[in-house]
Formats: sequence, C-alpha cells, structure tokens
Amino acid sequence: MQPTSTDLPAAGQVALSGEVRAPAWLSVATLRSMPQREMTVSFECRTSGARRHYFTGPLLIDVLHGAEPRFDAGERKDRLRFLISVLGRDGHRAVLSWGEIDPEFGNTPALLAVSMDCRALDDQGPHLVMPGDRCGARHISQVTDLRVWADDPLWNTAHPHDGPASHIPA
Repeated sequence: MQPTSTDLPAAGQVALSGEVRAPAWLSVATLRSMPQREMTVSFECRTSGARRHYFTGPLLIDVLHGAEPRFDAGERKDRLRFLISVLGRDGHRAVLSWGEIDPEFGNTPALLAVSMDCRALDDQGPHLVMPGDRCGARHISQVTDLRVWADDPLWNTAHPHDGPASHIPA
C-alpha cells in the first residue's frame, strides 16, 4: 500500500512519499533489514546540557534511494535541487538538502536510527540522527513521515524583492 497525505501512520511506521517512483510504508523491522551503521553522537541541548547517545540504523540516503527519487539520471547535479522533509509524531520537523547527505557532496552520514543506546525503537519509530549538529535540534524522535521534493515551486513563485517570476529562466 502506498502512503497518501491523509493517512496517519501507525506507531513505528514511516510514510515515505513525495517525488519518488516507489512511495512506501516503512516499519522499523524493514529499516532493520537494511545495512546498519553504528555511531555515537554528542550534542549540546539548551535545556538539558550535553548529551551523548549510541545509535544504529540505516543511512537515510540508502532509505531514500530505495524509493527511487525522480532525479534526472542524465544530469549528475540534478539531485542537488531536492529537499527532504522529516516529521516526528510530536510535530517536530526539519528540512534537509539532498546535497548535504549525498556522499558525492556533503556526505553527512544521517541515520534513520532503529535503536538508541542499545534499546530497540520498534514501538516508538525511528529517529533521525544528524551527526555533527552542535545542538541536536534536527534530531527527530518517532519519525512518521519522510517526503522528498524538488525545489521547483520555490523558483516558480515571485519573491517580493525579485519582481515578477516571469524573468526567471525555466
């Protein structure tokens, strides 16, 4: 079954949708069946101080590749115009650029963690882990939605300081 914008995922399920050829529902078990990475991540939390956690899970880029994003295969840099929206069950969200997680560009090894500190996250759902973030604000618990989309709508709308959008090349 393919996710739709009106479906709410069950606990532990992630809807993967957007500009992809193979939208899907992903369970923690499905994510656990993918090649796993391990990492320890430290960050400074404004409210609770220094934090350090050990995570395992697949690389986010591998999960997204499985959905077959609608890149132009003939243009290597086409993927740089794609964005990834990540939503947690509590409404916390973040937007990442494809370029920051792509090994040919930013190479940030973002994880969709299926365990934290050796505890399985099956009932909660996976966590987005962004190693290297200083404050951990893009760490999203209980991820429910991943959406891949191109930035085209951003460039097809006039910006108040740019004048009419008609002067922007298509």
